[in-house]
Amino acid sequence: MLNIAGRLPIRSLRRILQEICGLQLSNGAVVHLADGVSAAAEPTVKALLVEVRASPSVCADETGWREDGVNGYLWTFATPRVRYFVRDASRAGRVPVAVLGENFVGTVTGDFYAAYNKLGAVLQRCWPHLLGDAKDLAEINADRPEVMAWEQALKALYQEVDDPRKRTKARRYFETKTRKLAQPYANDPAAPQRTLAQRILKHLHELFVFVADPQVPGDNNLAERSLRPAVIARKISGGTRSPKGSQTKMKLMSLFGTWQAQGKPLFAACQQLLLSPARTP
Repeated sequence: MLNIAGRLPIRSLRRILQEICGLQLSNGAVVHLADGVSAAAEPTVKALLVEVRASPSVCADETGWREDGVNGYLWTFATPRVRYFVRDASRAGRVPVAVLGENFVGTVTGDFYAAYNKLGAVLQRCWPHLLGDAKDLAEINADRPEVMAWEQALKALYQEVDDPRKRTKARRYFETKTRKLAQPYANDPAAPQRTLAQRILKHLHELFVFVADPQVPGDNNLAERSLRPAVIARKISGGTRSPKGSQTKMKLMSLFGTWQAQGKPLFAACQQLLLSPARTP
């Protein structure tokens, strides 16, 4: 709990245990204990993956994660109840396909990264990512009022869609409105909005899935929030040192992330796991 949820390096948690509990542990002992929890959690983590694959909606994201000094990626697949993490050397589309399975029938909310195109699932693209790029574009072209006006129109469109009182409008209505906003600039080489306008038209059918299906979020915030503790831990530790260490880290992050999402007391949940390893959360 101190290492994963508290994000304490091994040296720091050893000092705390010694000062508060009088318990002296070596680095190797701490690693061994973490590996033991990981081994006991094997059935539980497999059950988490089954639950993610059965979910009607999953948020996905990835970030860098080094293993033994070699660059790789940490992927997260998050639902309102479950956080599932996996570390892979690749950032390719085979990773989400391997995690969710080729028969996944739900909707995946993610950014505009092409790896998610490999999934046979329905995709919902993250609006805050799109709006963030539009805001950056407007700031770069602050001397061009028409670009700033376009960014504001795009933002207002999302706010209209995201208003629960207006979600009764048809998905096609919002697609038509967005197409009219993007088309004038998509083929204009002189327009700063050209690249974003082309992206909008390319992914138009993936921008408003959340309007038709209330279970699907229009943003990827759930996955980004689930990655944040890992990003902080990465800054402290630099990553993991071996494949086994990565596997242990991913399992424990999945466990503690899921327990936290479900509002469970983390220490008690871990004790219960060790007393009844076959029990799933």
